[in-house]
Amino acid sequence: MKKQLKLILENGSEFQGYSFGAYKSIAGEVVFNTAMTGYPESLTDPSYKGQILVATYPLIGNYGVPGKGEKDNMLEHYESDKIQVQAFVISDYTEEFSHWNAQKSLHDWMQENEIPGIYGIDTRALTKILREKGAMLGKIIADEQNVDFYNPNEENLVAKVSIKEKQVYGNGKYRILLIDCGVKNNIIRHLLKRDTTVIRVPWDYYISNEDYDGLFISNGPGDPRQCKITVDNLKLAYDKDEPMFGICLGNQLMALASGAETYKLKYGHRSHNQPVIHTETKKAYITSQNHGYAVDNSSLKNEWAPLFINLNDDTNEGFRHKNKPFFSTQFHPEASSGPTDTEFLFDEFIDLVKKQKK
Repeated sequence: MKKQLKLILENGSEFQGYSFGAYKSIAGEVVFNTAMTGYPESLTDPSYKGQILVATYPLIGNYGVPGKGEKDNMLEHYESDKIQVQAFVISDYTEEFSHWNAQKSLHDWMQENEIPGIYGIDTRALTKILREKGAMLGKIIADEQNVDFYNPNEENLVAKVSIKEKQVYGNGKYRILLIDCGVKNNIIRHLLKRDTTVIRVPWDYYISNEDYDGLFISNGPGDPRQCKITVDNLKLAYDKDEPMFGICLGNQLMALASGAETYKLKYGHRSHNQPVIHTETKKAYITSQNHGYAVDNSSLKNEWAPLFINLNDDTNEGFRHKNKPFFSTQFHPEASSGPTDTEFLFDEFIDLVKKQKK
């Protein structure tokens, strides 16, 4: 017998559906993702911490989930070691899955991780509300067990998803210090492919005493202003000349450290096909994105310049220093899963490291 669940938004809108995964009540910020594939990667992306994720693509579960094979001391097919979302909201759930590397159903995997899911929802109607009102607080109710609304942006989510102790990957020629604010595994994979040793440190790690050839600031969840310690450390790093590359939250933290401002987007950018334009070459790229905050272009100081601009809403998608080897992107060049149009930015970062090390 199907168990019923109810999704309630903070504006009073209610949606009835059926349960898959864990059967329990939960609250969080309701956001939507327009990707057609990649739900194992999205669900394990630490940038979704505290959020109830709505998939706009109507068919979910049809290719199950892969196994937990490891490579380079990371789960090979996931972006972290567990599901990060609060809950998953979909239109239609397919229990019978088929894929060459699938080992279990999405339902079983979510149940193991104690993550609730609700299907049978009109996700088009739900997304219309979110598009009009913006990202909203919401809660999923099971067995009339009510819970309070919960705003994840009021706490330091980065502290929850970052590692607690330093960890080293690979044994390459170039030492990359990675500040883990909720890093996706595929970022580490891309760095390791480029003859690096990756030294992964917690979000609040004092980096000034570390010896490195390049500094990388990762993606992560929540309001960047919660990461004051990281921002203060980056201010000190700006006094050096080692190349610096920030992605997503890393873009916002670099901006705050430079004296610029950030703000919350109405509903954020969460999809596989966001177009951006490179301000210097005027080339357009299709990107993968997942963020709820953005950098205010008008607040960038004179020594900094926008590097990419979103072609849908003209928001900042990255910036660079005019004289030093520092740059960032708001989108995800590592793009797991897809598109991979901007992977070349990892090469540009390592080229800067090589040039500086000569």
